[in-house]
Amino acid sequence: MRLGGEAYESGFSAEMTGYLLRRLLLVVPTLFGIIAINFVVVQFAPGGPVEQMVAELKGKGDTTGRLTGMGGAEAAGPSSAGRYRGARGLDPQVVEQIKKLFGFDKPPLERFREMVGNYLRFEFGRSFFRGDTVWHLILQKMPVSISIGLWSTLLVYIVSIPLGIAKATRDGTPFDVASSAIVLVGYAIPSFLFAILLVVLFAGGSFAQWFPLRGLTSEGSSHWSWDARILDYAWHMVLPTIALVAGGFASLTILTKNCFLEEIRKQYVVTARAKGASEPRVLYGHVFRNAMLLIVAGFPAAFIGILFSSALLVEIIFSLDGLGLLGFEAAIRRDYPVMFGTLYIFTLLGLLLQIVGDMMYTIVDPRIDFEARR
Repeated sequence: MRLGGEAYESGFSAEMTGYLLRRLLLVVPTLFGIIAINFVVVQFAPGGPVEQMVAELKGKGDTTGRLTGMGGAEAAGPSSAGRYRGARGLDPQVVEQIKKLFGFDKPPLERFREMVGNYLRFEFGRSFFRGDTVWHLILQKMPVSISIGLWSTLLVYIVSIPLGIAKATRDGTPFDVASSAIVLVGYAIPSFLFAILLVVLFAGGSFAQWFPLRGLTSEGSSHWSWDARILDYAWHMVLPTIALVAGGFASLTILTKNCFLEEIRKQYVVTARAKGASEPRVLYGHVFRNAMLLIVAGFPAAFIGILFSSALLVEIIFSLDGLGLLGFEAAIRRDYPVMFGTLYIFTLLGLLLQIVGDMMYTIVDPRIDFEARR
């Protein structure tokens, strides 16, 4: 019996390892395809960095010493060709110089090959307009986005699981009907729309100003005591977190309720009750462990959904200096290194977290057969 168990465990481990390797190998073509599609779309998008720089230089009336490369080094054009000449516009040599500074003097296919080669080494270059490396910008903004996404996901689980269990145990009662109405409202209202409502009501809109509107810390808070900084951080996190929780708890609540209802109706629950087990013992000793399989294993996917979709717009609304606001400003200014760098990181993290979610299924339920998922 022991030998058979050991053989089963080793076989299961081999299947899980093989499945994990296949999923990791699929990350490469998926990531390549997403980057390629977005690169092609960008080639047809009007108002690129070259056009923006040309328009800016025309408005300034002087191009001498104003052409700044991605590395921050200046490349001044000749004074005779660098002056604005009214209706004639910029000298063609200056325009070509701008294209060279941004790397647009090369064919698109060559630029794409260079970009993919650099991305394989996690080299994202420098921002066109911020004068800093893309890596430094991402590392600088990432703690804000992860902080918002993590706290919101945890609160979504804290709210949704007890509410879903209560709805399952009171299925069809007035409590279930009333809470379903609240859940439907939360499902219907997007997070960013609820965030705007919170700003209007509680952040200096048309009513009260109980909470700050911008950032995660107050000015000068770095000199405060650690407990005052924690309270200040929590004070700034209230409205963004509420906005994300209100828009994300509905689906998980319904999933929790359905999982519990399915388990409550199974034969082992009837048997446990027939043996005299108390209702809390049946609910939390037997049903809870089986019903929570999908919910616990879905935590990475829930985190991805909040971090990479709703949180982006909430960051913009509350002026939180995170990856969402960074990507939004990069898209507005056509800062392609930042756009593609954040897209690469977002996509890679999303794919890896999906694999982590699949692995969590095996932790909570070892009966999953990876061999059947080929």
